[in-house]
Amino acid sequence: MSDNRSTLNRDHLRKRIDNETRSRVASRVRTDPGIHFNELVRTLDLAPGQVQYHTRKLVSREILVEAPLYGKTHYFPPEYDGWERQAIALLRRETAADIVACLMEDGPLSPVAVTERIGIARSTLSWHVDRLVAANIVEKQRDETHLLVLVYPERTARLVREADPSLSARLVDRFTRLVDNLLAE
Repeated sequence: MSDNRSTLNRDHLRKRIDNETRSRVASRVRTDPGIHFNELVRTLDLAPGQVQYHTRKLVSREILVEAPLYGKTHYFPPEYDGWERQAIALLRRETAADIVACLMEDGPLSPVAVTERIGIARSTLSWHVDRLVAANIVEKQRDETHLLVLVYPERTARLVREADPSLSARLVDRFTRLVDNLLAE
């Protein structure tokens, strides 16, 4: 997104949002694209019913896009396409973001190399890679070896910077890693 386009969108939004709470919700989604419903409730310190009411209004006015992805309802500014929405929803998980970052830094790698570099179990890698492959972020190349490769490296790099895993997602991923390490001992 260009800065000029963002400025025009913000000016246009101010004219279309007629409520302070709704404006806060829209602003938070613009600041944190892909934020999920519960995180909106927590970060804005609003009741779930309030967030639900205002997100519905913003979605109906096409100011936000609602995307139910991976068991959570995520919200995005409308300029994000379907692939970007899916990618950001996945990259908000710390382990998925670490897998992608590893592939961005080191290029195509075998699954074993990725598990060793980021310190996760093969089953954890498999779970996340299956979702990354289904979303067309990573592909599995099978020649004489198996490699994990980013499908759109430049586009993905931009989204990694925008998708900061939430605290709750980081805690879940770190707990999974802790269990993986305990089981490996």
